[in-house]
Amino acid sequence: MSRFSRRFGRILATVAVGTVALTGCASNGGSDEASASSSSEREVVHGVIGDQGDGGPPVKGGTLTFASLAPVTNLDPTLTQATGPTGGTEMAAVYDVLMRYDIESEQFEPHLAESMEESDDRLTWTMTLREGVTFSDGTPLDAAAVVASIDRYNTRRGAHSQLYQEIVTSTTAADPTTVVFSLDRPWSTFPALLSYGHGMVVAPSSQQGDTFTPIGAGPFTVVGLQPQQELQLKARPDYWGGEPNLDGLKFVAIAGDQPKIEALRTNGINMAYLGNAEAVEAAMAEFPGYAEPVNLKLLGQINAAPGRPGEDPRVRQAIAFAVDPEVIDQRVREGKGMPGTDMFQPWSTWHGDVDGITPSPERATELLNEAKADGYDGKITFLSVNNPDSQELALAVQAQLNAVGFDTAVEYASSSTDLVKRRFVDKDFDLSFGGFSMSDVDPEIRLYGALHSESTNNILAYNSPQMDELLNEVLSAPDEETKRTAIGKVQELMNVDQPMPLWGAGINFVAWTPNVYGVTPLNDSIMLFDKAFLKN
Repeated sequence: MSRFSRRFGRILATVAVGTVALTGCASNGGSDEASASSSSEREVVHGVIGDQGDGGPPVKGGTLTFASLAPVTNLDPTLTQATGPTGGTEMAAVYDVLMRYDIESEQFEPHLAESMEESDDRLTWTMTLREGVTFSDGTPLDAAAVVASIDRYNTRRGAHSQLYQEIVTSTTAADPTTVVFSLDRPWSTFPALLSYGHGMVVAPSSQQGDTFTPIGAGPFTVVGLQPQQELQLKARPDYWGGEPNLDGLKFVAIAGDQPKIEALRTNGINMAYLGNAEAVEAAMAEFPGYAEPVNLKLLGQINAAPGRPGEDPRVRQAIAFAVDPEVIDQRVREGKGMPGTDMFQPWSTWHGDVDGITPSPERATELLNEAKADGYDGKITFLSVNNPDSQELALAVQAQLNAVGFDTAVEYASSSTDLVKRRFVDKDFDLSFGGFSMSDVDPEIRLYGALHSESTNNILAYNSPQMDELLNEVLSAPDEETKRTAIGKVQELMNVDQPMPLWGAGINFVAWTPNVYGVTPLNDSIMLFDKAFLKN
């Protein structure tokens, strides 16, 4: 299978980002003028950590409890972001995925599918499905069902559907076990799309009129869902990969990373998704789990829709120059993050010759005054969420914006799920924060989703024909160097337009207690539990 090579190793790679080494190296003692792109050295951990061993023979029984970042409100892949922190793990348990990223081979490999082959001219991908796979309602998962599910996903504008329709000219069932994808241009990482929402196949019986029922071919079925609170799943005895070891899964809501760590310590939960740099460092020293370094981990999200302050590019630029990632890191992450304005930091395969901007309060004030001279009153609202980590971030951003002349109010959503809804569904915000947690595996998917003018994941109302052309260059790049150059052009335009000021990279860590074995990490920290077990 075609793929781009990876530069950083599975376990450790020393890089020039951040300020404090995860292994305990000393801080450089402060920031210098290079506070824009990166500062001193640290080590980035990638892969499964902890000396657990394989746990021996699997143990049957038990329910594994997982505290995710944003508990799901529903399990329709067209309405839920299929990422590790926002429902991807939950939906993979119910639907499975056609393709999965293997962290050992660093390739996308068939999962629900049996094989995936690229044609010699690189314009056709042929997928062969496993025979005998059924949905939990007993109906077959065949090529017709796969095509119908993908068509439904695209029609309902699920995440990355515009990217799929931009490149894939047809998706056809050649016979009951064969799906043919025809592309209008070569794309070496096309299989990556089938590891997210497109690859979570819903049964034809799932949609009955306006009612959706989560029926999939995964190892678990739904027992009950209390939106934003708890999701309970039970094991399928007739799962195609064999009956799971676990009796069930329970996904629960716990606000804040530190309470999750406490729950792990007391065995209140078995697994937790952690993203705060300070919490990640503490958890990695105490628990086994899966660590994934990601770019665009923390950034500002500016709504550029008509009538919003961010409609004026000078306001967006003023925000970008006003907020120093190093200040955020010191005040919010105790200096343990990876601050910077580069899209891809020096440890990344895709780091090139174009750097991000250098924060400058003087330049921010100048730009803001220009906007005020044309009638802008300087008022802006920062939308955050009501947990300690996000409150600290909101106050740090507010202080820096007000220091250059903004009049910044802070508004708090009640939960991470509400925050996601306000941004991605209602588009009801001036300025907020978020992250695209972009790994080196498939950066073009997230870049397209975040910045392309026709993407439903573009919550910024950012519309730039020039950016659209550059994103297409990234997608069509025939080799690694060409792709890196194209990404550099995107960075250049980002520095000018500032649709989303960049504040830093980071590490996502899915921690588990020492009695958890057999969990399979995928791309974007999505977890599979078909082979997982609990051992007391």
